[in-house]
Amino acid sequence: MGTQAVPVEIAEPLIHGSEKVTTVDPNDDCGPIPEWKDQITIRGLVVSALLGSLFCVITHKLNLTVGIIPSLNVAAGLLGFFFVKSWTGLLSQLGFSVKPFTRQENTVIQTCVVACYGLAFSGGFGSYLIAMDEKTYKLIGPDYPGNRAEDVINPGLGWMTGFLFIVSFLGLFSLVPLRKVMVMDYKLTYPSGTATAMLINSFHTNTGAELAGKQVRCLGKYLSISLVWSCFKWFFSGIGDSCGFDNFPTLGLALFKNTFYFDFSPTYVGCGLICPHIVNCSVLFGAIISWGILWPFVSQHAGDWYPSDLGSNDFKGLYGYKVFIAISLILGDGIYNLIKIIAITIKEMCNASSRQSNLPVIVDAAVDAEGSKLQLEQKRRDGIFLKDKIPNWFAASGYVALVAISTAVMPMIFPPLKWYLVLGSYIIAPALAFCNSYGTGLTDWSLASTYGKIGLFMIASLVGSNGGVIAGLAACGVMMSIVSTAADLMQDFKTGYLTLSSAKSMFVSQLVGTAMGCVIAPLTFWLFWTAFDIGDPNGPYKAPYAVIFREMAILGIEGFSELPKHCLAMCYGFFVAALVINLLRDVTPAKVSQFIPIPMAMAVPFYIGAYFAIDMFVGTVILFVWERVNRKDSEDFSGAVASGLICGDGIWTVPSAILSILRVNPPICMYFGPSLSS
Repeated sequence: MGTQAVPVEIAEPLIHGSEKVTTVDPNDDCGPIPEWKDQITIRGLVVSALLGSLFCVITHKLNLTVGIIPSLNVAAGLLGFFFVKSWTGLLSQLGFSVKPFTRQENTVIQTCVVACYGLAFSGGFGSYLIAMDEKTYKLIGPDYPGNRAEDVINPGLGWMTGFLFIVSFLGLFSLVPLRKVMVMDYKLTYPSGTATAMLINSFHTNTGAELAGKQVRCLGKYLSISLVWSCFKWFFSGIGDSCGFDNFPTLGLALFKNTFYFDFSPTYVGCGLICPHIVNCSVLFGAIISWGILWPFVSQHAGDWYPSDLGSNDFKGLYGYKVFIAISLILGDGIYNLIKIIAITIKEMCNASSRQSNLPVIVDAAVDAEGSKLQLEQKRRDGIFLKDKIPNWFAASGYVALVAISTAVMPMIFPPLKWYLVLGSYIIAPALAFCNSYGTGLTDWSLASTYGKIGLFMIASLVGSNGGVIAGLAACGVMMSIVSTAADLMQDFKTGYLTLSSAKSMFVSQLVGTAMGCVIAPLTFWLFWTAFDIGDPNGPYKAPYAVIFREMAILGIEGFSELPKHCLAMCYGFFVAALVINLLRDVTPAKVSQFIPIPMAMAVPFYIGAYFAIDMFVGTVILFVWERVNRKDSEDFSGAVASGLICGDGIWTVPSAILSILRVNPPICMYFGPSLSS
C-alpha cells in the first residue's frame, strides 16, 4: 500500500504487513503501453474520489475507536477494478465506444485511493491534531503539571484543511530524484508495492479476471451482510453508551466489567481476518496481561498506591497506569525497530556499494533462453520507468517553494511553533524520509509514527513550558506527513515499475490523490466530530491516541511528575520488556519467533479495553480453521470477506452519523444486568 498499514502505532506494521508477497509474472502480455497522460482518466479519478471517501470514513472510524488500521489495498484494488469494468461494460452494451481498462489505469486508481485515505491516518485526526483540543486538555486535568489552558486548539475545518495542504505534498517532492536509485539500482523489494502489483497484474489476465469477479461478488455479499447487521444493531443501541449488542456480556457479567466480551463488530472481526495471526494473538495477550491481571491487581491497592476516591479518568489514579504503561510499550517497540532498521539500512547500503565495485567487466554471454527473456523484460520495465522523466529541478524547486510557504504559514496556525523550528524540521526531513523509505523497502515496516514522536519530544523540550505542547504536536505532524508520504511514493513507484506504468503518471496520481485527501479527510472527520462525542473515554469513540500524544508532549517538557505510586517503575519494566521481546523475536529461529508476541500490538488494549481483542481473535480463529479446511479458498477470498465486513460497517457509519446530527435516537435500549433476587 502507499500509506498507512498497523498510525499510528500498531497501524503501520498492519497496514503494510497484511498482504502475501508473491513475485509478479514478468512475461504477462499486457499489450501496447498507453502514454502517461492516457493512464490518468476522468473515470479513474471519479472512482478514486468515491473509494477515497469510503476508505477515509473507515480509517477515521478505526482511528477514533481503537487505533488499529489494517491494509485496505485488496479492497481498493478489487473495487477499483469492479467499478471501472462495470462502467465500461454498461457503456459497451449501450453502444458507446469506450477506452479499454488497462493495468496502468488500475494502478493509477489504486495509487490515488491509497494517497487519499492515507491522509486520514497521517493527518493526525486520531492522534496529534485531536490531542490539541479542549476535551483532551480537560481529560488530563487543568491542574496537571504542564497541561495549560493556553495549549488548546479545537478542531476546525478551515485550519485543518490548510494544514494538510501545506505539509502533505512535501514528502512527495523530497525523494523523487532518488526513485531510480531506490527501485532499480538498490532493487528494494517494497513487499506491499510488489503484492499490489501482483494483484493488479492478475486482474488483467483471463484467469485473474475470472477470480477477481468471484472476489468482487464475495466482497459484495459480505458488505451487504455487514451493512444490514450494523443497521439492525443500531435499533437496539438506545441513548448513552451502555445499550445494545456493543455491550453484550457474552462471557458473563464478571468478565464484562473487565471489558472481556464479544461486541458483534463486523469491522473488528474483519480486521482479525486481514491481520496476521501473531498480531491478533498479541493484542489478546496484551488484553489478558492488562485487563485480566495487571489492572485488577493495581485496583486492589486503591487507597494505598493512589487515592481511592478519584474519578475513572484521573491521571493520578488507575487511568495514569493505563496511559503511561501503554506509552512505555509503544516507545520501547518504536525505538528498538528504529535502531534495527537504521542498522539494516546501513549494512545493506554498504553491501550494495561493495557489490557495485566488484561487478565483473565482462559478462558471460552464454545465458539460457529463460534468463535472456527475463533480462529483456527487465530492460523493457527499466525503459518504461525511465521514459517519462520527472526533472530533478522540478522536484527541488517544488520542495523549496513548499518549504517557504509552510515556514511562513505554520506559525500562523500554531503560534508557539516558530518559523526557524519549522525550517529546521524541513532541512533534516529528507534524510529521515530516505531512512524510512529505504527501511520500508527492506522490511515493509514504515516507522513514520516513530519519527513523528522523535520530532514531538525534540520540539516540545526545545520550546519548553510556554507553548511546548502545541509546538511539539504540530512538529510531530510535520515529520509524520513527510516521512509517511515519501515512503508511500516509493511503494507506488515500485508498483508502477512492476505494472509497466509511467513514473510520471504515478507521481501525478499521488499528487491528485493527496489533494483529494486534503479535502476529503477533513470533511469526513468533521462528519464524525459533529455527529459523535469524540474523545469520551467511556464512549465508543475514545480517540485513544489523543491522550497518549498529548501526554507525550507534556512528558517532553515536564518529565515524569505526579505519577501514581510504582507507576514509573512499571513503565521502566514494560519499556525494557518491549526491547527484550523484540530482541527475542529477532534472535530466535523462525519456528520459535512466530509465537513471540509483538509489543506494539500488546500495547493497544492496555488503554482501550479487551473487547476488540476478542473480536479480532474470533476473526483469526475463523481464518485459522478456514486455512486448515481449504487453504486455496482462504488465500483467494479471505481478503475479500474481511474487506466486505469492514466496508459494510464503514458505510453504515455515514447514515448513522446523519441520524445522530438530526437527533434521531435509536428506539430501543437493550441492556444487561444481574438478575434481581426475590
